[in-house]
Amino acid sequence: MEATFCSNLCLNSLLFLSLSVLSYHSFGLQQPLCRHDDRSSLLQFKQSFVFDKFSCDPSTHYTNLDSWKVTDDCCSWDGVDCDDQTGHVIRLDLSSSCLYGSINSSSPLFRLLHLTGLNLSNNNYDLSTIPGEIRRLTELKHLNLSFAKFSGQIPSEILKLSKLVSLDLSQNPLMLQKPSLKDVVETFTHLAELDLRNVNISSPVPESLLNLTYLSSLLLENCSLQGEFPSGIFHLRKLRVLSLRYNPDLTGYLPEFQLGSPLERLVLHATNFSGQLPISIENLRSLTYFIARGCGFVGLIPSSIGNLTKLKALDLSENYFSGNIPSSLGNLLQLIFLALSFNNFRSSTLHWLDKLTNLQILELEDTNSYGPVSSSFRNMTQLNELWLDSNQLSGEIPSWLGNSTKLTKLLLSFNELQGPIPDSIFQIPNIEAIGLYANNLSGSLRFDSFLQSKYLLNLQISKNHLSLVPNTYVNVSLPKFQILALGECNLTELPAFLRVQHELVALDLSHNNINGYVPDWIFTLKRLIVLELSYNFLKGFEQSARVTLPRSILIGLNLTSNKLEGSLPIPPLSIAIYDVSQNKFSGHVAPLFCNLTSLSALDLSDNNLSGNLPPCLGNLGSSSLVLNLRNNSLSGKIPDNFASGCALKLMDLSQNKIEGKVPRSLANCSKLEILNLEKNQMNDVFPSWLGILPNLRVLSLRSNKFHGAMGKPISKSEFGQLQIIDLSHNYFTGKLPREYFSNWVAMKGVDNDHLAYMQAVTSFVIPPGFIYNVNYKYSIRIVNKGTERAYEQILVFFMVIDLSSNRFEGEIPEIIGTLRELQSLNLSNNLLTGHIPSSLGNFKHLEALDLSLNELSGDIPTQLALLTFLVVFNVSHNSLTGLVPQGNQFNTFENDSFSANPGLCGQPLSRKCGNSKTLPLPSSEDDTESRFEINWEIVLIGFGSGLAIGVSFGCTRDTKKYERLVKKFSSWLKS
Repeated sequence: MEATFCSNLCLNSLLFLSLSVLSYHSFGLQQPLCRHDDRSSLLQFKQSFVFDKFSCDPSTHYTNLDSWKVTDDCCSWDGVDCDDQTGHVIRLDLSSSCLYGSINSSSPLFRLLHLTGLNLSNNNYDLSTIPGEIRRLTELKHLNLSFAKFSGQIPSEILKLSKLVSLDLSQNPLMLQKPSLKDVVETFTHLAELDLRNVNISSPVPESLLNLTYLSSLLLENCSLQGEFPSGIFHLRKLRVLSLRYNPDLTGYLPEFQLGSPLERLVLHATNFSGQLPISIENLRSLTYFIARGCGFVGLIPSSIGNLTKLKALDLSENYFSGNIPSSLGNLLQLIFLALSFNNFRSSTLHWLDKLTNLQILELEDTNSYGPVSSSFRNMTQLNELWLDSNQLSGEIPSWLGNSTKLTKLLLSFNELQGPIPDSIFQIPNIEAIGLYANNLSGSLRFDSFLQSKYLLNLQISKNHLSLVPNTYVNVSLPKFQILALGECNLTELPAFLRVQHELVALDLSHNNINGYVPDWIFTLKRLIVLELSYNFLKGFEQSARVTLPRSILIGLNLTSNKLEGSLPIPPLSIAIYDVSQNKFSGHVAPLFCNLTSLSALDLSDNNLSGNLPPCLGNLGSSSLVLNLRNNSLSGKIPDNFASGCALKLMDLSQNKIEGKVPRSLANCSKLEILNLEKNQMNDVFPSWLGILPNLRVLSLRSNKFHGAMGKPISKSEFGQLQIIDLSHNYFTGKLPREYFSNWVAMKGVDNDHLAYMQAVTSFVIPPGFIYNVNYKYSIRIVNKGTERAYEQILVFFMVIDLSSNRFEGEIPEIIGTLRELQSLNLSNNLLTGHIPSSLGNFKHLEALDLSLNELSGDIPTQLALLTFLVVFNVSHNSLTGLVPQGNQFNTFENDSFSANPGLCGQPLSRKCGNSKTLPLPSSEDDTESRFEINWEIVLIGFGSGLAIGVSFGCTRDTKKYERLVKKFSSWLKS
C-alpha cells in the first residue's frame, strides 16, 4: 500500500509540474501585439499614397494593403514582420503595391526606427528624391528601392546606414557622385549584395571593392563607369555574380583564374574589356552564364572553355576572336544559349554542334561557316531560334527543318542556299520570323504557302530568283506581318492582301515590275515606318496632283529608280530617310522641306529639279548625315547658314549650275567626310579653310572655275585625313602644293589588311523592338584617258590625287613620293617641267599614273618598273628622253602610253635607241574626267528580334578594259 501511495503521489506531482511548465512556455511564446506607434506610422504612410495600377507590375509580387485594418494587429498585415520579443516592426515589404506619390523627409516611414529590412521597389514615387531622413533607420541591413522612380543625387545621409548587407537602388534615374561609389564601398564594409544598375556613377571602379570580403553579387550595369576595372575583384572568394554590361568606357582584362572560384554569372556585354581569354578560364567550374558580347577580346577561344560543363549561356559575339571555333564547345551539353556571331573565325563546318541537343537559341551569324545546313539541327528538339545569317552555307534548305516544332525564328539570309523554299518551313506551328534574304533560291512560291502561317510576323525573301504566284489562298486568318520583304519576286502589282496588314512596320517591294501608281491605301497602314518601292515602274501617286504625301509616321521612304514625275512630293514630318533619286521629278525644291527637322538622309539626285538651292540647306545639315542633290539643274549659291553642330557626313551638290563660293559656314560641319561640288559654275580660290575639318576624306571640286595658287597650309594638321582629292579641270596656277603633300598623312600609311568601306551609318529603334539600320557605302568613278574606272565601294585605304587639267607649273616635288599608299595619281594636262622624280617608285600600290600633256624632260625613272600593281600608265606628250624601262608592268603598256616624246626609244615604241628620227605630235588631246556616283540599294536584313536596313552605295562597272583591277579588288574582298 505504501509503495502504491508513494507512486501515485509522485505521478501527480510530475503531472502538475509538467502542466506548470507547459503553461509557462505557452505564455512565454505568445506573439506580442503590434506597438500602437508603429501601427499608427504604417497607416499614415499608407494614407500618403494613392493606389495606381499603372505604377507597378502586380504579376511579380503583390503586397495587399487592403489587409491593413485599424482594428487588427499590424504584425499580421501583409508585408509586415515584427520582432518576436518587442513587437516592433522590423521588416517592411511594400514591393509592387501600386503606390503612387512622393516620399518626403516628414514621412512617417522614418519613425519605424527598428527596421532591419525595407523594400519599396516597383512602385512610383513620382521622381522624388531619397529623403535625407533615411539616416534615422540605422538598424537597416537590407534596403531595396529599385524600380521605384526615385531621382536625383543619392543623399550622403545614406552613409549612416553602416549595417547594410544588401543595397539595391537599381533602375532609377539616380546619381551616385556625392557621395561616390568609393564612399559607399568604404562605408558598407559588410556588403554581400550591391545593385546599382542604371545609376549614373561616372567614375572609376574603386580598388577598395577588394576589401568587401563578403561580397557575393555586384551589379554595376549602365553606370557610366570609367577607367580600368580592378582585376583583383574577380578573385573575391565569395563573388558569385558580376555584371558590368553597358559601360563602354570601362576597360579591363580577365586575369588568371584559380581553381575553386564560386563565380556563377559573368556579364561584360558592351564594355571595353579586351585581351585574350585565359586558358585558366576552365577553373570557373561553377560558371553557368558568361556574356561578353560587343567587347574587344582577341586571339583564340581557348579549347579549355569546353571544361565549363555547367555553362547554360555563352555569348562571345561581336569581338575579334580568330582561328577555329574550338570543337570542345561540343562538350557543353547543358548549353541553352550559344552566340558566337561577328568574329573573325576561319572557315569551318558546323560538325561540332552534334551533341548540343539542349540548345534553345543558337546565333552563328558571320562565323565563316560553310557547307550544307547541318543535320545536327534535327536532334535539337528544343531549338527556338536559329541565326545563321551571313555565312557560306550551300545546298538546299532541308525540308526536315519543318519538323522543328518549337522553332520561332529561322534566319538564313546572306548565304549561298539554292533550290526552292520548302513549304514545310511555313508549316512550323509557331514560326514568327523567316529570313532568307540574299541567297540563290529559285522557283515559284505561292502566296498561300506563307499566308497560312498563323504567327508569322517577319518574312524576308528579297534578293533571290523567286517568282511569287498570287493564286487564291485558303480562307483562313491572315498572319499579321510586321516586316515583309518581297523584293525581286517578279511582282507586277501590289499584292491585294497588303490592304489589311495594319500591323506592318516595314515593307520592301523593291526590284519588281510593279506598274501604275502608289495607292493612297498604303499610307493608311498606320504603323508603317519603312516603305521600300525602289526599282519598279511606278508613274506617280494615286492622286496625280498630290504635292504633300498623306500624314503618316514614316521614317524611311525609298522611291529611287522609278518613273515618277511632276512636282517633288513633300514627305511627312516624321521622315528621316527620304530617297526619290533617279526619277523625273521637276520644278523647285519647295520651302516645306525646311520643316523636315528629323531628316537623316535626303537624296533628290538624278532628277530634273531646277531653281535656286533651298535657303534652308544649312538647317537640314543640323540633323542630316547625307545630303545628295547631284545631277539636277539647281542654280544659285550654296546658302551660308550651316550652324554649329552640323551633322553632315556627305554633301554632294555635283552636276548642277551652282555659282559663287564654298560657304565658310561649312567649317561648322566637323563630321564631314565627303564634299563633292564637281561640275558646277563655282568661282572661288582653293578653300584651304576646309583643312580644319578633322574627318574630311574626299574632296572633289572638279570642273568648276576655281583659280589661283593653292597656297600653303597654316598648320601641319590641315587635311590630315584626306585620301581622295580631285581638283581637275579648273584654273589653279602656281606650283604643285608641296606643303599640302606633306600634310596628307592619311596617304602615307594605313592598315590595308583591315577591310572596311567609307560609309555613314545611322539607326533607329522602331516598335515593337526592331532596329532600322541605314548604311551608306560611298562609291567613286574615275575617268582617265577616256576610260571610266568604277569602284563599287570605296575601301578606307583607297587613295587618289587628281590635279589634272589646270595650269600648275614647275617641278613635281620629290616629297610626293612619301604618299606611299596612293593608288591613282593624275597630274596630266598642266605646265609641269623638270624630271619625273624617282620617289614615285615608292608607290607600292599605285594602279594608275598619268603625267601626260606636260613639259617633263629627262628619263623615265627605272624605279617605276617596280610598281607591280600599275595598270594604267601615261607619259605621252612630254619631252622625255632615253630608254623606256623594261620588265614587270612596263611590258604590258602600249605605244600610246609613251607617244609624242621624240626622245624616247625602246619597246613598245617603234623607235630604237640610237635612232634620232622622231614621230609627229598627235593633234588631239585626251578629255579626262572624274566623277562620283552614288547609287542606293536598300536592303532589308532581318535580325529576328530586330530589323536592319542597309543602304549601300554602289555602281556598275561598264568597261571591260579595267577588268584586271576589279578582279584584284575582288581578291582583296575574299582574303
